[in-house]
Amino acid sequence: MQSLSNQELLAHDLCALAADLMLKHQWMLATAESCTGGLIAATCTDLAGSSAWLERGFVTYSNAAKTELLGVPAALIATHGAVSEPVARAMASGALQHSHAQVALSVTGIAGPSGGSPDKPVGTVWFGWATPGGVWSEVQRFDGDRAAVRAATVQHSLQRLVNLLRTPD
Repeated sequence: MQSLSNQELLAHDLCALAADLMLKHQWMLATAESCTGGLIAATCTDLAGSSAWLERGFVTYSNAAKTELLGVPAALIATHGAVSEPVARAMASGALQHSHAQVALSVTGIAGPSGGSPDKPVGTVWFGWATPGGVWSEVQRFDGDRAAVRAATVQHSLQRLVNLLRTPD
């Protein structure tokens, strides 16, 4: 049996906390992922019983997928870029609108090793969270290789989700 890294264990523990809180509120979660390619949803489905609180996951790696599956306006992407606050917020809101969930999280970023710019270096990730209490967003810059950036993105998205679910209003 393969052992989990400390970061994977932390993500798993955070996911278990999020699951407990989702169940407490009787809410469902939808994920909208770009740079993580479904790793957040995979972390959630690693937990037995996740069908009780995980409604669906969208992997919207391309700009067209963000528009077609989540309703993110192409003009918004053209104006701000896929890795931006407005797009992360629109992804989270779109995940709610295109699902039966009450809570959504989104991630869009540059995992590397290429694709960065001076304004948006490799490791830049925008996050969005939508709950019945509103929509939140933030940016983080993670160090490391592609795998490290993606793992840190999963962990951060779940940590902030837990914090939001603990104080949903």
